[in-house]
Amino acid sequence: MSINAYRRVQKVIASPRGTEYRLMSQVTGEMIAARDSGLKGAALMAPLHRNRQVWGTFASICATSGNRLPDELRATIISIGLWVTKYTSSVMTGSGTIDDLIDVNRAIIEGLSNENGKVGQQQLAG
Repeated sequence: MSINAYRRVQKVIASPRGTEYRLMSQVTGEMIAARDSGLKGAALMAPLHRNRQVWGTFASICATSGNRLPDELRATIISIGLWVTKYTSSVMTGSGTIDDLIDVNRAIIEGLSNENGKVGQQQLAG
């Protein structure tokens, strides 16, 4: 691999959107592993808490006045973050399923990647 090819890959990997993609993939992978291990209730606390933290951070970033994402997208991300917070409590009490949280994260992961699997230009941090 040439040095120029390495630099192009490094730029993609180091982008804010790439970071968001990797973070969502890691958190979602942790929830999938917990689900596949048969964990329930309090045993799910660690992956659920991490997911809740990620969504709380995304919502906080979108709520800042300097964020350059379109207002409608920012509002949607904030709404999802609020839903994740509330729904996570339902999962903990057994009245919700972790699969719904996984599905939401997978949709976001898909949105963060383009059809070629490369990381695109727009990111949550705006």
